[in-house]
Amino acid sequence: MPLAPEAAFALWTDVQRWASFVEGFAHVLELKGDWPHAGSRLTWKSIPEGRGTVLEQVTESLPGQTFVTQVHEERLTGIQTVRFAEDAEGAYVELQLDYELSREDGLKKIVDVLFVRRALTDALARTLMRFRTEAIEDAEAAVRAARERR
Repeated sequence: MPLAPEAAFALWTDVQRWASFVEGFAHVLELKGDWPHAGSRLTWKSIPEGRGTVLEQVTESLPGQTFVTQVHEERLTGIQTVRFAEDAEGAYVELQLDYELSREDGLKKIVDVLFVRRALTDALARTLMRFRTEAIEDAEAAVRAARERR
């Protein structure tokens, strides 16, 4: 990403911008606490064919380094981790979701392997691609603003 890790973290945690990059995000329902600090909670709604209502509670927040949330939704619960590190381009961003399906029948593992895992992997990849686009736009805007100040 063409942003410093701290700027990438700030973009990632700016819920006002999630509609532009988070796959399936529609709007915020409720924000409690001092987002994006540990202990804060965000409840959001997905698009109609999406994930439904999603609750994310921040468990770790180290600007420019790590952002971890517990994720609860109708079909799964899990831990989502975003890591930020400096690289030659600016920031390397890694997104990981460790989850457990809420489904309680014998087909749980089959459904996960055949359907859910691939859909989630694809959705996370699209989120990261859109996030990169937003980061590029932010970096270009910063360059334009610096030129205008001269």
